[in-house]
Amino acid sequence: MVIVLIVDYVNKKIKTKIVYYGPAMSGKTTTVKTLFKIFNLQNKISSLETSTGRTLFFDFGNLIFKASKWNIEVNVWTATGQNYYVETRPTVLRGVDGIIFVADGQRGLLEENLKSWKELKNMLKNDIPIVFCINKCDLDNIISIEEMKKYINVNGDICFLRTSALNGQNVLEAFKLLLKKIFYK
Repeated sequence: MVIVLIVDYVNKKIKTKIVYYGPAMSGKTTTVKTLFKIFNLQNKISSLETSTGRTLFFDFGNLIFKASKWNIEVNVWTATGQNYYVETRPTVLRGVDGIIFVADGQRGLLEENLKSWKELKNMLKNDIPIVFCINKCDLDNIISIEEMKKYINVNGDICFLRTSALNGQNVLEAFKLLLKKIFYK
């Protein structure tokens, strides 16, 4: 696994980049907005949106944490899921240290999840830490973690969580889990 953290010894700052990735309408933007709300930083996220409110290119924000004498700056990005903007996704993934894959847990959207997952795996050249979120678990008829693992044919150390971006269920937990994978693996 290759993690390329930016370490500034003079200013005691470590920067890392994570990307929320997944199919269109799976809840990536809502998840990131909920995460920033948890830290009371909902006004610190920037979005490039279409006139209908869909993500045009990406959402972006920084979360900064104090760790002893060091500041940890986490650059948080989303990659647009709309197929029309497929060309933008490799740019957003450039320099990524970890990924939170946000799958739409509704059974009828399994094919879209699998297509997005395959696309991501084809773009990644290194073994990047990934947390896989089955989102919208507050709805009915949601695929189980065990079923999803069979469909995506997991090879590696990928953690799975059931999430709800709307009510915040496991949003912070997924973020913390990914940071642990980045910093402690």
